[in-house]
Amino acid sequence: MSLKITEISVQETYNLRHQVMWPNKPQSYIQLKEDSQGIHFGLWKDSNIISVVSLFIKNDSVQFRKLATKVSEQGQGYGTLLLEHLIAFVLDKKLNKLWCNARADKTFFYERFGMLKTSKTYTKGGIDFVIMEKCF
Repeated sequence: MSLKITEISVQETYNLRHQVMWPNKPQSYIQLKEDSQGIHFGLWKDSNIISVVSLFIKNDSVQFRKLATKVSEQGQGYGTLLLEHLIAFVLDKKLNKLWCNARADKTFFYERFGMLKTSKTYTKGGIDFVIMEKCF
């Protein structure tokens, strides 16, 4: 088994985003109007993309969105590998903040990387979210 993380096209993120995040919505629901400005990464296991994430840089801050790992591959550390890759990217680019809109029931995952909950929350599609951030 070989694992690698590469930059991918936004179109390569759509199927996995859809399957994992909002399978009962149309695929257009997981597409972002700013996708064309993002940097998209895929984690490959052999020849299959099993985890994806999209980055959006604004000034000295980076938001990551749509972190999704194939359901059958969850819990095996692949999301961790992608998030570690993002943190290294932020440090390499000398950016000051990494942040995300985390599903409230997944905050424990991001806290393991030193990300902190902010007071900003919202609900979308019946799911509660909290904005989390890590400053460098």
